Amino acid sequence: MRGGATFATARDRHLAGLAERDRRLAHELAAGVLRRRAQLDLSLPLATTDPRLHDILRLGAYQLRALDRVPAYAAVSTSVALAREIAGEAAAGFVNQALRKLVKREAGRGKGEGAATHPTWLLTRWRRHFGAAETARLVAWNDTKPSITLQPARWDQNTLLLRLRDAGIGVEEAPFGAGIRVSSGGTAPRSPLPRRLPGFVEGAFIVQDPAHALVCRYAAVPRGALLYDACAAPGGKGVTLERLGARVVAGDARHDRLARLADTVRRAGVAIPVVGADLVAAPLAPATVDAVLVDAPCSATGTMARHPDARWRLSPGLIGRAAARQRELFRAAAPLVRRGGLLVYATCSVEPEENGDVVNDFLQRHREFAREPARGAVAAELLTADGDFQSLPQRHGVDGAFAARLRRAH
Repeated sequence: MRGGATFATARDRHLAGLAERDRRLAHELAAGVLRRRAQLDLSLPLATTDPRLHDILRLGAYQLRALDRVPAYAAVSTSVALAREIAGEAAAGFVNQALRKLVKREAGRGKGEGAATHPTWLLTRWRRHFGAAETARLVAWNDTKPSITLQPARWDQNTLLLRLRDAGIGVEEAPFGAGIRVSSGGTAPRSPLPRRLPGFVEGAFIVQDPAHALVCRYAAVPRGALLYDACAAPGGKGVTLERLGARVVAGDARHDRLARLADTVRRAGVAIPVVGADLVAAPLAPATVDAVLVDAPCSATGTMARHPDARWRLSPGLIGRAAARQRELFRAAAPLVRRGGLLVYATCSVEPEENGDVVNDFLQRHREFAREPARGAVAAELLTADGDFQSLPQRHGVDGAFAARLRRAH
Protein backbone atom coordinates (compact mmCIF):
# COMPACT_ATOMS: atom_id res chain seq x y z
CA MET A 1 0.00 0.00 0.00
CA ARG A 2 3.00 2.33 0.44
CA GLY A 3 3.23 2.28 -3.35
CA GLY A 4 -0.31 3.58 -3.76
CA ALA A 5 -2.33 0.36 -3.92
CA THR A 6 -5.66 0.33 -2.11
CA PHE A 7 -6.23 -1.98 0.84
CA ALA A 8 -8.51 -4.21 -1.24
CA THR A 9 -5.95 -4.55 -4.04
CA ALA A 10 -3.10 -5.31 -1.63
CA ARG A 11 -5.24 -7.81 0.27
CA ASP A 12 -6.21 -9.73 -2.85
CA ARG A 13 -2.63 -9.74 -4.14
CA HIS A 14 -0.82 -10.88 -0.99
CA LEU A 15 -3.27 -12.90 1.11
CA ALA A 16 -4.88 -15.16 -1.48
CA GLY A 17 -2.28 -17.94 -1.09
CA LEU A 18 -2.42 -18.17 2.71
CA ALA A 19 -4.22 -20.85 4.68
CA GLU A 20 -7.64 -19.74 5.91
CA ARG A 21 -6.56 -19.23 9.53
CA ASP A 22 -3.44 -17.26 8.55
CA ARG A 23 -5.37 -15.20 6.01
CA ARG A 24 -7.95 -14.21 8.60
CA LEU A 25 -5.32 -13.11 11.09
CA ALA A 26 -3.35 -11.18 8.46
CA HIS A 27 -6.54 -9.44 7.28
CA GLU A 28 -7.54 -8.59 10.85
CA LEU A 29 -4.10 -7.14 11.60
CA ALA A 30 -3.89 -5.04 8.45
CA ALA A 31 -7.46 -3.75 8.61
CA GLY A 32 -7.25 -3.13 12.34
CA VAL A 33 -4.05 -1.12 12.10
CA LEU A 34 -5.56 1.02 9.35
CA ARG A 35 -8.75 1.67 11.31
CA ARG A 36 -6.92 2.54 14.54
CA ARG A 37 -3.78 4.14 13.19
CA ALA A 38 -4.30 7.50 14.92
CA GLN A 39 -4.99 5.77 18.23
CA LEU A 40 -1.96 3.51 17.91
CA ASP A 41 0.38 6.33 16.89
CA LEU A 42 -0.40 8.25 20.06
CA SER A 43 0.80 5.29 22.11
CA LEU A 44 4.12 4.83 20.28
CA PRO A 45 7.38 6.86 20.09
CA LEU A 46 7.24 7.16 16.31
CA ALA A 47 8.73 10.65 16.09
CA THR A 48 12.11 9.34 17.24
CA THR A 49 11.90 5.92 15.58
CA ASP A 50 13.40 4.55 12.37
CA PRO A 51 10.55 4.80 9.79
CA ARG A 52 11.18 1.17 8.84
CA LEU A 53 9.88 0.18 12.27
CA HIS A 54 6.67 2.23 12.27
CA ASP A 55 4.37 -0.42 10.87
CA ILE A 56 6.01 -3.15 12.96
CA LEU A 57 5.30 -1.16 16.10
CA ARG A 58 1.74 -0.49 14.96
CA LEU A 59 1.15 -4.20 14.33
CA GLY A 60 2.48 -5.11 17.75
CA ALA A 61 0.54 -2.36 19.48
CA TYR A 62 -2.69 -3.34 17.73
CA GLN A 63 -2.37 -6.92 18.92
CA LEU A 64 -1.70 -5.74 22.46
CA ARG A 65 -4.57 -3.26 22.49
CA ALA A 66 -7.28 -4.99 20.47
CA LEU A 67 -6.77 -8.75 20.07
CA ASP A 68 -7.60 -10.91 23.07
CA ARG A 69 -6.72 -14.11 21.20
CA VAL A 70 -3.07 -13.10 20.72
CA PRO A 71 -1.05 -13.36 23.97
CA ALA A 72 1.08 -10.34 24.80
CA TYR A 73 4.31 -12.34 24.71
CA ALA A 74 3.47 -13.58 21.18
CA ALA A 75 2.69 -10.08 19.91
CA VAL A 76 5.98 -8.77 21.28
CA SER A 77 8.00 -11.76 20.08
CA THR A 78 6.78 -11.67 16.47
CA SER A 79 7.28 -7.90 16.29
CA VAL A 80 10.84 -8.22 17.59
CA ALA A 81 11.58 -10.93 15.02
CA LEU A 82 10.25 -8.73 12.21
CA ALA A 83 12.36 -5.78 13.38
CA ARG A 84 15.47 -7.96 13.54
CA GLU A 85 14.86 -9.20 9.99
CA ILE A 86 14.29 -5.71 8.57
CA ALA A 87 16.68 -3.49 10.54
CA GLY A 88 19.01 -5.60 12.68
CA GLU A 89 19.63 -6.42 16.32
CA ALA A 90 19.54 -2.86 17.66
CA ALA A 91 16.13 -2.32 16.07
CA ALA A 92 14.89 -5.58 17.61
CA GLY A 93 15.94 -4.39 21.04
CA PHE A 94 14.23 -1.03 20.53
CA VAL A 95 10.93 -2.67 19.47
CA ASN A 96 11.12 -5.09 22.41
CA GLN A 97 11.55 -2.23 24.85
CA ALA A 98 8.83 -0.03 23.29
CA LEU A 99 6.20 -2.79 23.26
CA ARG A 100 7.01 -4.00 26.76
CA LYS A 101 6.49 -0.45 28.03
CA LEU A 102 3.15 -0.45 26.22
CA VAL A 103 2.20 -3.76 27.89
CA LYS A 104 2.77 -2.17 31.32
CA ARG A 105 0.75 0.93 30.41
CA GLU A 106 -2.10 -1.16 29.02
CA ALA A 107 -2.45 -3.33 32.13
CA GLY A 108 -6.02 -3.08 33.41
CA ARG A 109 -7.23 -1.14 30.41
CA GLY A 110 -10.08 -2.45 28.25
CA LYS A 111 -9.27 -3.65 24.77
CA GLY A 112 -10.00 -1.11 22.05
CA GLU A 113 -10.20 1.92 24.37
CA GLY A 114 -8.40 5.06 23.34
CA ALA A 115 -8.25 8.05 21.09
CA ALA A 116 -10.13 8.80 17.89
CA THR A 117 -9.68 6.39 14.98
CA HIS A 118 -10.39 8.93 12.22
CA PRO A 119 -8.63 12.12 11.11
CA THR A 120 -9.59 15.07 13.29
CA TRP A 121 -10.68 17.23 10.35
CA LEU A 122 -13.10 14.52 9.19
CA LEU A 123 -14.63 14.11 12.65
CA THR A 124 -15.08 17.89 12.89
CA ARG A 125 -16.78 17.88 9.51
CA TRP A 126 -19.16 15.07 10.41
CA ARG A 127 -20.06 16.65 13.76
CA ARG A 128 -21.01 19.78 11.85
CA HIS A 129 -23.22 17.81 9.45
CA PHE A 130 -24.64 15.09 11.71
CA GLY A 131 -24.07 16.18 15.30
CA ALA A 132 -21.89 14.54 17.95
CA ALA A 133 -24.12 11.54 18.69
CA GLU A 134 -24.55 10.46 15.07
CA THR A 135 -20.87 10.99 14.37
CA ALA A 136 -19.99 8.68 17.25
CA ARG A 137 -22.28 6.00 15.78
CA LEU A 138 -20.79 6.48 12.30
CA VAL A 139 -17.26 6.10 13.68
CA ALA A 140 -18.29 2.96 15.59
CA TRP A 141 -19.75 1.53 12.37
CA ASN A 142 -16.58 2.28 10.43
CA ASP A 143 -14.47 0.59 13.12
CA THR A 144 -16.52 -2.62 13.04
CA LYS A 145 -15.76 -5.56 10.77
CA PRO A 146 -18.30 -5.30 7.92
CA SER A 147 -20.77 -8.05 7.15
CA ILE A 148 -21.04 -9.78 3.77
CA THR A 149 -24.26 -9.40 1.78
CA LEU A 150 -25.04 -11.52 -1.26
CA GLN A 151 -27.33 -10.67 -4.17
CA PRO A 152 -28.63 -13.60 -6.25
CA ALA A 153 -27.23 -13.84 -9.78
CA ARG A 154 -27.41 -17.18 -11.64
CA TRP A 155 -29.36 -18.80 -8.77
CA ASP A 156 -32.66 -17.50 -7.43
CA GLN A 157 -32.86 -16.40 -3.81
CA ASN A 158 -34.52 -19.57 -2.50
CA THR A 159 -31.91 -21.84 -4.08
CA LEU A 160 -29.07 -19.71 -2.75
CA LEU A 161 -30.54 -19.69 0.76
CA LEU A 162 -31.02 -23.46 0.71
CA ARG A 163 -27.48 -24.20 -0.44
CA LEU A 164 -25.94 -21.82 2.11
CA ARG A 165 -27.93 -23.32 4.99
CA ASP A 166 -27.08 -26.85 3.86
CA ALA A 167 -23.40 -25.87 4.11
CA GLY A 168 -23.89 -24.63 7.67
CA ILE A 169 -23.61 -20.95 6.75
CA GLY A 170 -25.68 -18.61 8.90
CA VAL A 171 -27.87 -16.33 6.80
CA GLU A 172 -30.51 -13.68 7.43
CA GLU A 173 -32.41 -11.15 5.40
CA ALA A 174 -30.41 -7.99 4.81
CA PRO A 175 -31.85 -4.63 5.92
CA PHE A 176 -34.76 -3.41 3.79
CA GLY A 177 -34.98 -6.87 2.21
CA ALA A 178 -32.03 -6.00 -0.02
CA GLY A 179 -30.13 -9.28 -0.22
CA ILE A 180 -28.92 -12.15 1.96
CA ARG A 181 -26.62 -11.24 4.82
CA VAL A 182 -24.09 -13.84 5.99
CA SER A 183 -24.36 -14.11 9.78
CA SER A 184 -22.73 -16.01 12.63
CA GLY A 185 -25.76 -18.18 13.30
CA GLY A 186 -24.78 -21.24 11.27
CA THR A 187 -22.98 -24.44 12.22
CA ALA A 188 -19.86 -23.65 10.17
CA PRO A 189 -17.01 -22.69 12.53
CA ARG A 190 -16.39 -19.39 10.71
CA SER A 191 -17.95 -17.57 7.79
CA PRO A 192 -15.70 -18.33 4.81
CA LEU A 193 -14.53 -15.97 2.11
CA PRO A 194 -17.15 -15.26 -0.57
CA ARG A 195 -15.19 -17.30 -3.11
CA ARG A 196 -15.46 -20.31 -0.78
CA LEU A 197 -19.21 -20.07 -0.35
CA PRO A 198 -21.49 -22.53 -2.18
CA GLY A 199 -22.28 -21.23 -5.65
CA PHE A 200 -19.37 -18.86 -6.10
CA VAL A 201 -17.80 -20.84 -8.94
CA GLU A 202 -21.20 -21.19 -10.60
CA GLY A 203 -21.85 -17.42 -10.40
CA ALA A 204 -24.79 -17.96 -8.07
CA PHE A 205 -24.38 -14.54 -6.44
CA ILE A 206 -22.49 -11.29 -6.37
CA VAL A 207 -21.29 -9.55 -3.22
CA GLN A 208 -23.08 -6.22 -2.90
CA ASP A 209 -24.08 -4.18 0.13
CA PRO A 210 -27.82 -3.54 0.53
CA ALA A 211 -27.30 0.20 -0.03
CA HIS A 212 -26.10 -0.32 -3.59
CA ALA A 213 -28.85 -2.80 -4.40
CA LEU A 214 -31.32 -0.22 -3.07
CA VAL A 215 -29.86 2.44 -5.36
CA CYS A 216 -30.77 0.14 -8.27
CA ARG A 217 -34.31 -0.28 -6.97
CA TYR A 218 -34.64 3.46 -6.53
CA ALA A 219 -33.49 4.02 -10.12
CA ALA A 220 -36.67 2.22 -11.21
CA VAL A 221 -35.50 1.79 -14.79
CA PRO A 222 -38.39 0.35 -16.88
CA ARG A 223 -38.04 -3.24 -18.05
CA GLY A 224 -36.53 -3.41 -21.52
CA ALA A 225 -35.07 0.10 -21.34
CA LEU A 226 -31.56 0.58 -22.74
CA LEU A 227 -29.30 1.87 -19.95
CA TYR A 228 -25.71 3.03 -20.18
CA ASP A 229 -23.82 2.41 -16.94
CA ALA A 230 -21.16 5.06 -17.43
CA CYS A 231 -18.80 4.40 -14.47
CA ALA A 232 -19.57 0.71 -14.19
CA ALA A 233 -16.59 -0.99 -12.49
CA PRO A 234 -16.63 -3.24 -10.53
CA GLY A 235 -20.00 -4.09 -12.08
CA GLY A 236 -22.39 -4.85 -9.23
CA LYS A 237 -24.97 -2.20 -10.07
CA GLY A 238 -24.97 -3.15 -13.76
CA VAL A 239 -25.65 -6.79 -12.87
CA THR A 240 -28.45 -5.82 -10.48
CA LEU A 241 -30.06 -3.46 -13.01
CA GLU A 242 -29.90 -6.17 -15.69
CA ARG A 243 -31.61 -8.60 -13.32
CA LEU A 244 -34.29 -5.97 -12.68
CA GLY A 245 -35.05 -5.89 -16.40
CA ALA A 246 -32.92 -3.17 -17.98
CA ARG A 247 -30.74 -3.79 -21.05
CA VAL A 248 -27.35 -2.61 -19.81
CA VAL A 249 -24.23 -1.45 -21.61
CA ALA A 250 -21.34 -1.03 -19.16
CA GLY A 251 -18.49 1.42 -19.69
CA ASP A 252 -15.60 2.69 -17.61
CA ALA A 253 -12.65 4.97 -18.32
CA ARG A 254 -10.44 3.33 -15.67
CA HIS A 255 -8.76 0.65 -17.75
CA ASP A 256 -7.17 -0.98 -14.71
CA ARG A 257 -10.70 -1.86 -13.53
CA LEU A 258 -12.11 -3.22 -16.77
CA ALA A 259 -10.89 -6.77 -16.10
CA ARG A 260 -12.76 -6.91 -12.82
CA LEU A 261 -15.85 -5.44 -14.47
CA ALA A 262 -15.75 -8.08 -17.22
CA ASP A 263 -15.21 -10.83 -14.63
CA THR A 264 -18.24 -9.71 -12.60
CA VAL A 265 -20.42 -9.72 -15.71
CA ARG A 266 -19.11 -13.14 -16.81
CA ARG A 267 -19.60 -14.77 -13.41
CA ALA A 268 -23.12 -13.40 -13.04
CA GLY A 269 -24.11 -14.73 -16.45
CA VAL A 270 -25.70 -11.52 -17.71
CA ALA A 271 -25.58 -10.23 -21.28
CA ILE A 272 -23.86 -6.90 -20.64
CA PRO A 273 -21.44 -5.53 -23.25
CA VAL A 274 -18.37 -4.00 -21.59
CA VAL A 275 -16.49 -1.09 -23.17
CA GLY A 276 -13.52 1.03 -22.16
CA ALA A 277 -14.89 4.54 -22.58
CA ASP A 278 -14.53 7.97 -21.00
CA LEU A 279 -17.93 9.53 -20.39
CA VAL A 280 -16.53 13.02 -20.95
CA ALA A 281 -15.46 11.99 -24.46
CA ALA A 282 -19.09 11.22 -25.46
CA PRO A 283 -18.89 7.43 -25.95
CA LEU A 284 -22.41 7.27 -27.44
CA ALA A 285 -24.35 9.38 -29.93
CA PRO A 286 -26.63 12.02 -28.36
CA ALA A 287 -30.14 11.03 -27.26
CA THR A 288 -29.66 7.33 -28.04
CA VAL A 289 -30.32 5.65 -24.66
CA ASP A 290 -33.36 5.46 -22.42
CA ALA A 291 -31.35 5.91 -19.23
CA VAL A 292 -27.84 6.72 -18.01
CA LEU A 293 -26.41 5.81 -14.62
CA VAL A 294 -23.52 7.98 -13.44
CA ASP A 295 -22.15 6.12 -10.42
CA ALA A 296 -19.53 8.77 -9.95
CA PRO A 297 -16.08 8.29 -8.39
CA CYS A 298 -16.22 9.93 -4.97
CA SER A 299 -14.65 10.24 -1.54
CA ALA A 300 -16.29 6.92 -0.53
CA THR A 301 -16.99 8.16 2.99
CA GLY A 302 -20.03 5.88 3.08
CA THR A 303 -17.94 2.71 2.74
CA MET A 304 -15.13 3.23 5.23
CA ALA A 305 -16.00 0.08 7.17
CA ARG A 306 -15.11 -1.93 4.02
CA HIS A 307 -12.14 0.22 3.07
CA PRO A 308 -10.23 1.01 6.28
CA ASP A 309 -7.49 2.81 4.36
CA ALA A 310 -9.94 5.32 2.87
CA ARG A 311 -10.02 7.57 5.94
CA TRP A 312 -6.26 8.13 5.67
CA ARG A 313 -6.31 8.71 1.91
CA LEU A 314 -8.75 11.60 2.23
CA SER A 315 -7.83 15.24 2.66
CA PRO A 316 -10.06 18.30 3.11
CA GLY A 317 -9.39 19.39 -0.46
CA LEU A 318 -10.16 16.02 -2.02
CA ILE A 319 -13.91 16.29 -1.45
CA GLY A 320 -14.07 19.56 -3.37
CA ARG A 321 -12.00 18.12 -6.22
CA ALA A 322 -14.22 15.04 -6.33
CA ALA A 323 -17.32 17.25 -6.55
CA ALA A 324 -15.82 19.16 -9.48
CA ARG A 325 -15.18 15.90 -11.34
CA GLN A 326 -18.69 14.68 -10.53
CA ARG A 327 -20.21 17.82 -12.03
CA GLU A 328 -18.16 17.25 -15.17
CA LEU A 329 -19.37 13.65 -15.52
CA PHE A 330 -22.98 14.65 -14.81
CA ARG A 331 -22.89 17.32 -17.53
CA ALA A 332 -21.32 14.87 -20.00
CA ALA A 333 -24.06 12.29 -19.39
CA ALA A 334 -26.98 14.64 -20.03
CA PRO A 335 -26.86 14.74 -23.86
CA LEU A 336 -26.87 10.93 -24.09
CA VAL A 337 -30.39 10.66 -22.63
CA ARG A 338 -33.31 10.71 -25.06
CA ARG A 339 -36.33 12.92 -24.45
CA GLY A 340 -38.46 11.34 -21.73
CA GLY A 341 -35.50 9.29 -20.53
CA LEU A 342 -33.86 8.97 -17.12
CA LEU A 343 -30.57 10.25 -15.74
CA VAL A 344 -29.54 8.66 -12.43
CA TYR A 345 -26.67 10.10 -10.42
CA ALA A 346 -25.16 8.06 -7.56
CA THR A 347 -22.24 8.07 -5.10
CA CYS A 348 -21.11 6.11 -2.06
CA SER A 349 -20.40 9.34 -0.18
CA VAL A 350 -22.17 10.88 2.80
CA GLU A 351 -20.88 14.38 2.00
CA PRO A 352 -23.49 16.98 0.88
CA GLU A 353 -21.05 18.61 -1.57
CA GLU A 354 -20.87 15.36 -3.56
CA ASN A 355 -24.55 14.57 -3.40
CA GLY A 356 -27.44 17.02 -3.28
CA ASP A 357 -25.23 20.00 -4.03
CA VAL A 358 -24.02 18.40 -7.28
CA VAL A 359 -27.58 17.59 -8.31
CA ASN A 360 -28.90 21.06 -7.50
CA ASP A 361 -26.09 22.71 -9.45
CA PHE A 362 -26.83 20.45 -12.44
CA LEU A 363 -30.55 21.25 -12.40
CA GLN A 364 -29.88 24.99 -12.36
CA ARG A 365 -27.86 24.61 -15.56
CA HIS A 366 -30.03 21.99 -17.29
CA ARG A 367 -33.65 23.09 -17.21
CA GLU A 368 -34.63 20.19 -19.48
CA PHE A 369 -34.21 17.84 -16.50
CA ALA A 370 -36.21 17.64 -13.28
CA ARG A 371 -36.24 15.38 -10.26
CA GLU A 372 -38.65 12.47 -10.52
CA PRO A 373 -38.21 10.44 -7.31
CA ALA A 374 -39.28 6.80 -7.32
CA ARG A 375 -41.05 7.14 -4.00
CA GLY A 376 -42.56 3.68 -3.84
CA ALA A 377 -39.36 1.86 -4.78
CA VAL A 378 -37.62 2.10 -1.39
CA ALA A 379 -38.60 2.78 2.23
CA ALA A 380 -39.66 6.36 2.93
CA GLU A 381 -36.94 6.71 5.59
CA LEU A 382 -34.34 6.42 2.82
CA LEU A 383 -35.61 9.52 0.99
CA THR A 384 -34.41 13.07 1.57
CA ALA A 385 -36.68 16.11 1.60
CA ASP A 386 -35.99 16.49 -2.14
CA GLY A 387 -36.94 12.86 -2.78
CA ASP A 388 -33.36 11.70 -3.38
CA PHE A 389 -32.13 8.37 -2.01
CA GLN A 390 -29.74 8.59 0.95
CA SER A 391 -28.62 5.73 3.18
CA LEU A 392 -26.45 6.49 6.20
CA PRO A 393 -24.59 3.76 8.11
CA GLN A 394 -25.30 5.25 11.53
CA ARG A 395 -29.06 5.38 10.84
CA HIS A 396 -29.81 2.49 8.53
CA GLY A 397 -27.18 -0.18 9.20
CA VAL A 398 -25.95 -0.32 5.58
CA ASP A 399 -23.27 1.45 3.56
CA GLY A 400 -23.67 5.15 2.93
CA ALA A 401 -25.00 5.83 -0.56
CA PHE A 402 -26.82 8.54 -2.49
CA ALA A 403 -28.85 8.65 -5.69
CA ALA A 404 -30.94 11.22 -7.55
CA ARG A 405 -33.39 10.26 -10.31
CA LEU A 406 -33.97 12.87 -13.02
CA ARG A 407 -36.34 12.85 -15.99
CA ARG A 408 -35.54 14.62 -19.26
CA ALA A 409 -38.59 16.56 -20.48
CA HIS A 410 -37.25 17.95 -23.77
